[in-house]
Amino acid sequence: MSRPIQFNNHPFRFLLYLEWILLAIASISAIVPYPITRYSNYTGYPGLTIFSLMIFTILGLRLPTNKQSHKVLYTALQVILIVIIALFWGKPARVFPVIFLIFVIRSCLIFELPGRLVVTSISFSLFLLTLRIRFYHSPIPAIVNERFRFFGLNLAILFLLTLIFTLLLMNAVLSERQSREKLAVANKKLREYALRIENQATLEERNRLAREIHDSLGHSLTALNLQLETGLKLWQANPAKAEGFLTRAKELGSKALQDVRESVSTMRSHPWQGESLEQAIITLLRDLEHTIGVKPSYSINFSEKLSSEISVAVYRIIQESLTNISKYANPPEVKLEILTSPTELYLQIQDTGIGFDLNKNTTGFGLQSMRDRTEALGGKFNIETAPGQGCKIQVNIPIYHF
Repeated sequence: MSRPIQFNNHPFRFLLYLEWILLAIASISAIVPYPITRYSNYTGYPGLTIFSLMIFTILGLRLPTNKQSHKVLYTALQVILIVIIALFWGKPARVFPVIFLIFVIRSCLIFELPGRLVVTSISFSLFLLTLRIRFYHSPIPAIVNERFRFFGLNLAILFLLTLIFTLLLMNAVLSERQSREKLAVANKKLREYALRIENQATLEERNRLAREIHDSLGHSLTALNLQLETGLKLWQANPAKAEGFLTRAKELGSKALQDVRESVSTMRSHPWQGESLEQAIITLLRDLEHTIGVKPSYSINFSEKLSSEISVAVYRIIQESLTNISKYANPPEVKLEILTSPTELYLQIQDTGIGFDLNKNTTGFGLQSMRDRTEALGGKFNIETAPGQGCKIQVNIPIYHF
């Protein structure tokens, strides 16, 4: 339920100040004597006028915005005050348009468009009633009164145009404010969504590292511990056989150290610090050669300067692909190709390993991570594989120059 519009939460504080200024002018005008002495004996009821104006001003300090019945009663009370002012003030010709304009402005703050149109119609009708009372039933000679008829018609048309302009202006101001509020809400939701995505990505990365540690480092350390225990037990009885277990333990230790380095490299934002991207990729290929005993063939051509976002994405995709190859593919041959043009980067990684069923591996974090990195840069990711037919990954990333 909406809160009532008050001074401390008024959406357009300047309109409230404008009301006070206009009402002050109206009050002063209601008690200042006529400059024309021949009609100065017409005094009216300035006290009642001032009192009604004060009540009308106080009503502007709290506008109802929740229940429709409250809005209708509030509007009816304003109409009563306007009628009293129109009937009983002594010099309304210099004052009454101000009251009707404020009446319409307030209606724009509490009603939707249909209600605003109704209030505007009521305001204009009351204005016409006031004109009829003052110009056609005033204590002035009939000849002068007749001359005022044409002037009253022009004044009515002018005031109608003023009301329409005020209504359109308020509708535009309120629409702009609502748009800004909706934009602020959308931005807030977008920030919350980005934060959730960031947290989700962090969680997924932690889970991936946990799996890596469990599957590689944990396995290597467990095997290392068994080799050392067996070597210690055989050291006295069979030193030659114990030496074999210790040698295997050393290999497992080296493998565990390599896994730790890979995990640390994965967590760094720029793992090739101090090197070029090409050198960092060649280092990954050499590490693969040391791991699986197969020398990869490669062709790297960076003829265009790449942004840091594209460079990191390309490195991570290659790193993830080579990690999968070393763990699962058991390939006799690995090929890597990178080409750049003024508008696009093309990357292909192909192996002749055992392959896999793509339909049964669509939820893997590694493949999904590569796809997400590519699509986040507006690129295309494609993978072709089947059991016994190796695997080929193709990546196309657009290059933008600013």
